[in-house]
Amino acid sequence: MTASKENKAPLILASASPRRRELLAQIGITPDQIIPADIDETPLPQEHPRQLAERLAREKADHLKEQHSKCFILGSDTVVALGTRILGKAATQSETAKFLNQLSGRRHRVYSGICLITPDGKMISRFVSTTVTFKRLSTDDIAGYLAHDEWQGKAGAYAIQGRAGRFIKSLNGSYSNVVGLPLFETANLLQGNGYAF
Repeated sequence: MTASKENKAPLILASASPRRRELLAQIGITPDQIIPADIDETPLPQEHPRQLAERLAREKADHLKEQHSKCFILGSDTVVALGTRILGKAATQSETAKFLNQLSGRRHRVYSGICLITPDGKMISRFVSTTVTFKRLSTDDIAGYLAHDEWQGKAGAYAIQGRAGRFIKSLNGSYSNVVGLPLFETANLLQGNGYAF
């Protein structure tokens, strides 16, 4: 990279997720601003989980474009799905238990869309999918997990980097994608479009 940190355009992360901030920090990126995009995240009728992740990533970045021209704007969204059934962020312990029972002993996919708007207004999107297999969960497994609040605010009601990590039998694809941001693809997207770090 020839651009220096002093003369490059600022980077805005269009996300309130602390996990995305931590993941970016892991590879040496500190956004200049963090501005959560206030958009409706409701899936459209018949929308596939992959399409939802891609659309929301684009909408998050696009939402900030007008007020923050001449900046890099990074949007991302992660969707957990069993087949075409989207498992969103559980609102209650009973919904968390329902999700865990559905995931128990099965494979599911974690889809992430990432979208970058460059200072010259170009929009580039990427898509990442990871397959995750849960072990068969006992009632004690689920009760023990529910005794803590880790499920709150998590797609699919679990965080692979937390207590639910012991439920993961296998993973095929990007681990950081399941945490909340696929780092390899994000770094390549930024570097390939002139963001130096």
